[in-house]
Amino acid sequence: MAAERNHIADAHPRHMSLTAAQALQPPAGALSSPVFEHGSLLVKLYAPKGTDAQVPHTRDELYVVAQGSGTFVNGDTQHAFVTGDVLFVPAGVPHRFAAFSDDFAVWVMFYGPEGGEAA
Repeated sequence: MAAERNHIADAHPRHMSLTAAQALQPPAGALSSPVFEHGSLLVKLYAPKGTDAQVPHTRDELYVVAQGSGTFVNGDTQHAFVTGDVLFVPAGVPHRFAAFSDDFAVWVMFYGPEGGEAA
């Protein structure tokens, strides 16, 4: 299990603001910025510009739309999303954000074992 770590210099180690997370730079070659870790939980901020080039992930993930709107393609389905929506993607399922607004940003939470949790 990973130790607890907040990647944002903040007065409270378990507080993450959108503004502070947006100031982080993704590591070289990465599409998102790590924000917080605790056990199997990894929280990142993902804010693509123009197109979403992500590939399926090896762990289950939960998105919380921090700002913006667009269309979410999740496996064989797609639907509109807006600020405040929560989106779930099981491990290994192809997904991407499409036709999203310029201010688009999501909190991404990866959790559980490689390969995802059993349903």
